[in-house]
Amino acid sequence: MTRMRQGLALALLLAVPGALWAQDTSHVEGVRVGITYAAGIRPGLLVLWGPGLDSVGTIIQRDLDYSDQFELIPGAFNPHTGPVNEGLYRGMGASYAVEVTGVSGAVDIRLHDLVAKQVRQDRVAVLPGAAAPDFRMAVHRVADEIVRWITGQPGIAATALLYDEGSQIFRIDADGAGRVALTRPGERAISPAWSEDGTRMVFTSLGDGVAPVILETFSTGARVTVPGTATGLNITPVFTPNDQGVAYAKSTESGTDLYVANIVQMCCVQRLTVGRYSDNLSPTFSPDGQRVAFVSNRPGVPQVYVMAADGTGQDLFAPFDFGATGDSYAPDWSPDGASVVFHREVSGTPQVFVLDVARRKVRQLTSAGRNEDASWAPDGRHVVFVSDRSGRRQLWVVDVLSGRFRQITTVAAARLPAWSRRLAATAPVFTR
Repeated sequence: MTRMRQGLALALLLAVPGALWAQDTSHVEGVRVGITYAAGIRPGLLVLWGPGLDSVGTIIQRDLDYSDQFELIPGAFNPHTGPVNEGLYRGMGASYAVEVTGVSGAVDIRLHDLVAKQVRQDRVAVLPGAAAPDFRMAVHRVADEIVRWITGQPGIAATALLYDEGSQIFRIDADGAGRVALTRPGERAISPAWSEDGTRMVFTSLGDGVAPVILETFSTGARVTVPGTATGLNITPVFTPNDQGVAYAKSTESGTDLYVANIVQMCCVQRLTVGRYSDNLSPTFSPDGQRVAFVSNRPGVPQVYVMAADGTGQDLFAPFDFGATGDSYAPDWSPDGASVVFHREVSGTPQVFVLDVARRKVRQLTSAGRNEDASWAPDGRHVVFVSDRSGRRQLWVVDVLSGRFRQITTVAAARLPAWSRRLAATAPVFTR
């Protein structure tokens, strides 16, 4: 494989050139700059915690805020003692109050429906000590259950992000805490992706003249090389929806093509595309495993394509306009199967877009700064991406329904984030 072909494949994976400016493309059909947020449509919520429960209460309050399902009501009510003043809080605009109190080494969580004037839930959770490594994740799971009590769907606090920082892979909680290195300094590991069950990751290990895809189990640190990747340049790996396989792009002198390998039997590599001097990379599977979206430069510039999981029926997926938009990269299929997020150049600057799968229409989510490498949260409404809008490449999250943005600050410049599914608990969240 020539260094020129390697360089082209890595450029498609890593580089999006352009000035720090975004053109208003609202005149393009199906494209909209930014998202408007209609205030007042979310129920007001107040979090009250008892003495000695500042850490628990603060984490729960932040998690409920970051769910973007509620309007958090501010107020100097903590530490909370005595009965819940329903009339006062209702007058402040709260529809719900979450009361967190201590019960014999555990916490009692009460959800007060202030409109119905009743306690809707009263449950007890036994939490690890505040110094325990799993303390924060246990509290996140409590917060996710509170979201489920009110909305019918759990929150996304008990999730985590993988991302590149320099040439090292890190893991961080969805709220930005708990940063830990997963690869060694100087190892040159890029492009991490989660297994569906959250117990493993795959990534590309950039060596001297070879770049295999590595499969690592978190609990043991055990690593194996994915079949078919022991030679050449192998990039943009992802798990298949059932965790039975890993798909990746392999670059050769004739092009870059997509393959999928069986990681249960560690065999049986199947080729999905035939480049014929084009490049195909960045696969992402629909949740049912029936289709794969990917990037191909067969039309002359990289764009988002789609095909069946066996490689048949390859077709342009996301429509584009040479007069307004350019190269497209890094698609990620939403957990509900309805959307694909990706980034696309607008006047030379990458911006994040969402494709409506059924309608084949796109809309633009970002416009400030350079924005790229987006990944869906398991709720299908939040997206993490990389942006330099704060002056340095950092992780940002947008709620695609309300348009609310928040930054996840990392130590150094961040790249290529991947959002996990909801991480399974080793013990029940609540004991009663």
